[in-house]
Amino acid sequence: MRIKTALILCAGLGKRLAPLTLKTPKPLLELNNKTILERCIDITLKLGIDKILLNTFHLGNEVSNFIKNQNFSIDIEIVKDGDKILDTGGGILNMINHSNDNDFLIFNPDTIWNESYVDEINNMQNFYFKNQLNNILLVTKKKQSFDQNLTGDFELKKNLLKKENNKNFIYIGCQILKKDLFKNYKVKSFSISEIWKELLKKNELNGFESLIKFYHLTNLEIFKKLKDF
Repeated sequence: MRIKTALILCAGLGKRLAPLTLKTPKPLLELNNKTILERCIDITLKLGIDKILLNTFHLGNEVSNFIKNQNFSIDIEIVKDGDKILDTGGGILNMINHSNDNDFLIFNPDTIWNESYVDEINNMQNFYFKNQLNNILLVTKKKQSFDQNLTGDFELKKNLLKKENNKNFIYIGCQILKKDLFKNYKVKSFSISEIWKELLKKNELNGFESLIKFYHLTNLEIFKKLKDF
């Protein structure tokens, strides 16, 4: 089995990267003459994804025009958040409602994705289906992060994520979620962390460890350090 549809979250305001993001949406910021969105799309192509759903809100027309002008060799559908930004959970649900699939690979484009992640994500996908899961998050140890100011999100024990004191693992912006997780939710503004919290309470939030150096477009300072990456 394999996942056919990827979701890319492109609706954020990018406040921590202002003033760059006042006129340019964060996904269209360039590192070494290549947008971070294009890097994200590239990895979906290498993963053999059939279709991308991509949400927009802040400077959404800029993202839509970029997609139209690039002529990517994959079907990309733009799904607008609407009059109000839907946050990560609402944005994901809104995109899921535009698909008949049950399992989705979801990316945050502000991670600097590259082909080194392909094998890890494929292995995570295989683990997900083999164990008949409904969720799994790609995480890495804090020491793997280029930005050492990032705080940890979880502990990882035997592929289960927990909220414990140490929190030595960071979520790096790639997850697989099953549509059924959203059955009690409506399209409105909410964070995906609400669903994670429900799963944590049941000891059912799954994790998969990445061993690759983690580069994330956290803020203006990090962007300046990575601009020739």
